[in-house]
Amino acid sequence: MTTKIQLRRVRSAGLLGALLGLSAALGGCMPQTADIVTASVPDDYRQRHPIAVTEANHSIVVFVGHARGGLSGSQRADVLGLAQSWVREGTGAVVVDVPIDTPNARAAASSFREIQSVLMAGGVPSRAITRHHYRPEDVRTLPTIRLSYPKIKAVAGPCGLWPQDLGPNIDNVAYNENRPYHNFGCASQRNLAAMIDNPADLEQPRPESPAYTARRAIAYDKFRKGLSTATTYPEADKAKLSDTGK
Repeated sequence: MTTKIQLRRVRSAGLLGALLGLSAALGGCMPQTADIVTASVPDDYRQRHPIAVTEANHSIVVFVGHARGGLSGSQRADVLGLAQSWVREGTGAVVVDVPIDTPNARAAASSFREIQSVLMAGGVPSRAITRHHYRPEDVRTLPTIRLSYPKIKAVAGPCGLWPQDLGPNIDNVAYNENRPYHNFGCASQRNLAAMIDNPADLEQPRPESPAYTARRAIAYDKFRKGLSTATTYPEADKAKLSDTGK
């Protein structure tokens, strides 16, 4: 009798162990909850929408009528400005997209020759100018000549992503815990990235430039004489409207 009771206890213990092992295995296969995923989003907008340094195209367009070849004065200034920017920041060739099989195709070909000469006058070598022909898909629009080149650029975003509602609900952890919403700060980061002239400033400081020797000599001379080294602006007092408080 005792042997049967012990056997039943052993079987019960084995069954209980199997059930515990199965529950542990099933618990390990359960997916993560939404709270953990939401908590993984950084609260700092600078980490949620970081500014990245990448390569992007800088481009301008030149409108060409079907009865005119060449560039106007403002168009020549635009092309020359692009050439000067390419010398400073370009990382690849200047690609000129010229339309063909269009009413202004002959005028565009004539304008390309002038564009090429203006680019070369602005410092772009001929080997760095590439011409591509294209056929516009929309016949209603005026085909344009497009100039573009790659450059190092700071970017942020994309903005306008709303993975959660802003209003109160049971699933909105950001609202319930008073966290900033996902799109918060994206526009500021994107505008800051657009205003950065040299993206390398985000990674490292610029080297020191030589001192202005003429101004330094004047400051040293005043210092030796015991005079103030501050810069004086004689025109500054003329903008005052009243002497009250002197």
